Amino acid sequence: MAKTIHVGTLISGGGTNLQAIIDACTAGSIDARILFTGSDTPKVKGLERAERSGIDTFVVDYAKIIRSCKQGIEDSDLPPDFDLAKILEKQQLVTPDTSTDTSGSASGGSLSGASMDLTFFLKSRAIAEKILLDQILAYDIDLLVLAGFMRVLTPYFIDRINTISGQYKVMNIHPALLPSFPGTDGYGDTFRYGCKVGGCTVHFVDYGEDTGPIIGQRSFDIEENDTLEDVKRKGLEREWELYPACIQKFAESIG
Repeated sequence: MAKTIHVGTLISGGGTNLQAIIDACTAGSIDARILFTGSDTPKVKGLERAERSGIDTFVVDYAKIIRSCKQGIEDSDLPPDFDLAKILEKQQLVTPDTSTDTSGSASGGSLSGASMDLTFFLKSRAIAEKILLDQILAYDIDLLVLAGFMRVLTPYFIDRINTISGQYKVMNIHPALLPSFPGTDGYGDTFRYGCKVGGCTVHFVDYGEDTGPIIGQRSFDIEENDTLEDVKRKGLEREWELYPACIQKFAESIG
């Protein structure tokens, strides 16, 4: 048996992966205890799931923060330890042939044309992430689990969780067999490409989009008559098995 690790969770919606992890903790099938569940969106079902299980909850309303930032960002609004130059150097979300709009989605464009958008993205996210970090760092956690958290994390945030070089403490689940189909619509991309096998991946979070070290994967066959909804259903069933297993693997690695 590994030691019981302390886990924090972040969600954006219904929290079905969160529920799978809660159930595994309750059943004693993984050596983990969830200390909190945070959300970037108020009043989502995942918060209700956590509260029913006696887990602390909080909300950092990203949409509200970003709307406020669009009215203008002053230097005094930024975290005192925010260093734009260092974060620009570390980030791997934007390359010279892509740009980032203020919602964080990739679009074509030149680097020079993207710089202002990328700067806004990193500054606005750092403002939100500082509030998020204030909540998270009040707890002593071994692992932060993104259980359907639909926000890109910047180097500002990651460096304040991964405080030891080479040791990852942020885990994410992705709806595709990485490195294929990174991004927000993994099951949809898999289905539209015509793949005969789909799957999901649990990986650690680094400075890129779905590029961190892979911890585990589960696959499933895509039948001739399967619809996109069939693919998503099969994928979610694998996710609910895979995520707790990967958390247990992490617990054993440090225990």
